[in-house]
Amino acid sequence: MIEAQDISMRYGSFEAVKECSFHVDQGEIVGLLGPNGAGKSTIMKILSAQIVPTSGTAKINGNDVVESPIKAKKELGYLPEQAPLYDEMEVREYLGFVGRARRINGPELKRRLSWIAETCGLTDVWCRPIDQLSKGYRQRVGLAQALIHDPPVLVLDEPTSGLDPLQIIEIRELVKELSKTKAVLFSTHILQEIEAVSDRILIINEGQIVADGRFGELAARIYPKEVVRIAIYTDEDPEDELKAIPSVENIEPAGTGNGVKRFFIKGPRGSNLDQAAAQAAVEHGWKVVELAKQAPDLEEIFTALIRHQIQNKN
Repeated sequence: MIEAQDISMRYGSFEAVKECSFHVDQGEIVGLLGPNGAGKSTIMKILSAQIVPTSGTAKINGNDVVESPIKAKKELGYLPEQAPLYDEMEVREYLGFVGRARRINGPELKRRLSWIAETCGLTDVWCRPIDQLSKGYRQRVGLAQALIHDPPVLVLDEPTSGLDPLQIIEIRELVKELSKTKAVLFSTHILQEIEAVSDRILIINEGQIVADGRFGELAARIYPKEVVRIAIYTDEDPEDELKAIPSVENIEPAGTGNGVKRFFIKGPRGSNLDQAAAQAAVEHGWKVVELAKQAPDLEEIFTALIRHQIQNKN
């Protein structure tokens, strides 16, 4: 549904985007993640046919954004970081205007407006001027204009910006529901949002794609070993028994206190060391007070990948 092939964007000698290639399929949510100035907004402007790439091609549902920009825009719902709102209009007037601009009229427009009002939580402010809305409600109106024509592709830049925690959860669930029939690319600075919503993560830095994959794939790339943390209440030293567990490659003591001995157990990823350690505990009659896999979070993965790219450049 979204296809980008070697897209680049140069401004004089500055290259904002450098030969980026990626895709987003129907039924998939891809989170676009990167530091400020990484090229995220430039990519979104290219996909929404606002700017023409210096080189490369981009397609929205099969329509080239350069050769057929109008057709591409018909297939796209786009929410930029700053929602395109007319402050003097009421919410219902603005969304009606957007609907008619999208060539929606009559009963179909009425049906879409009713759906939008309910889905985006705008019923209470439906007749209120946009300049009287809070930032959260303005963001909802911005999302509504991207959805009014029921496009097969959504490109969302900071869709939960300004929303309270409950609203964030509601929008998160809405995006998940919409993704069942649409291709969704969204960008946010909130790492938890990317981790909670995305099927796949696209990390960009200095205009280049640093990583593209599912969370588990990226974790395995940065942390190729499986690590299990175990704490055992015992007077004995269980280290030799832990080393004897199949697939264990390394044991690291992690401190002792109040009769509890702690260890990090390392082995090949996918070896289910936690289950093996639990079985060993049963066999030896150990009192286990803690047993858990050490799973990296997205912040660790993101930081490691960015640092890795910088080190390779230097």
